[in-house]
Amino acid sequence: MTASANVTPLLADRPVANMRPSAAIELHNVTKIYETASREQVHALSNINLDVGAGEFVSVLGASGCGKTTLLRIIGGLEGGYAGKLTLHGRGGDNSRRNVGIVFQDANLLPWRTILQNVLLPTQVLRLDKRASIARAHELIELVGLKGFENKYPFELSGGMRQRVSIARALVHDPSVLLMDEPFGALDALTREVMNSEVLKIWDTTKKTVFMITHSISEAVFMSDRVVVMSPRPGRVIAEIPIALSRPRNIDMLSEERFGGYTRELRRLLDVSALQAVNAKNSS
Repeated sequence: MTASANVTPLLADRPVANMRPSAAIELHNVTKIYETASREQVHALSNINLDVGAGEFVSVLGASGCGKTTLLRIIGGLEGGYAGKLTLHGRGGDNSRRNVGIVFQDANLLPWRTILQNVLLPTQVLRLDKRASIARAHELIELVGLKGFENKYPFELSGGMRQRVSIARALVHDPSVLLMDEPFGALDALTREVMNSEVLKIWDTTKKTVFMITHSISEAVFMSDRVVVMSPRPGRVIAEIPIALSRPRNIDMLSEERFGGYTRELRRLLDVSALQAVNAKNSS
């Protein structure tokens, strides 16, 4: 576990140690340095040590460019060339794609395929049993609230509905881990609130391990068991805040003082981190 920043009594009312289930994701000293076309080195991530328990919902907050998406891509097997170690359920993560489903900010649906055909795409790539895959796809389409839309095309759906399709597609091959990279960033505020609640229902039903990147502090608090805060580049874990709010959660929680306490503390941590980064840059 990483060393967390000091937190207020409100946020420290339950111990973190020995409370977490067995790790689904483990990152040990993960560092990533890019080389640009001009041979300049960009230090994206620095010594990331982090674990995510099986069935846990963890969100990551941090300034733009701090390496959040790079970290998610490493976990998802989409990014190589990093130092350190990644394991998924105790096994090496280099061939992790089969065990991971990914939802991006853009639904990225194929416009010439129906909703059912879009959901089935990962099962075809992985050459899974066709009959079983179709049955599971129908179950997931119903789970995300799109029963009756199986034969529609992406252009016939709203933005929120298309994102529901991308969630079903990410789950159709039954991965153990669901990665979400700003999945609601392109949606309007009201649709985003609805999708937050819907994803929590899906998570509660599927019991998947969820690792979500977001820029929304309130979204991170509302959805997560734990919120990880990253520093500006090079990205480092500067705090892990357990969210001791009861479940199931509802929109009414957003107006509670306890909820506000979490959002204020996370905003403080982000502001302090940003100020430290500016000071370090000015002194260099």
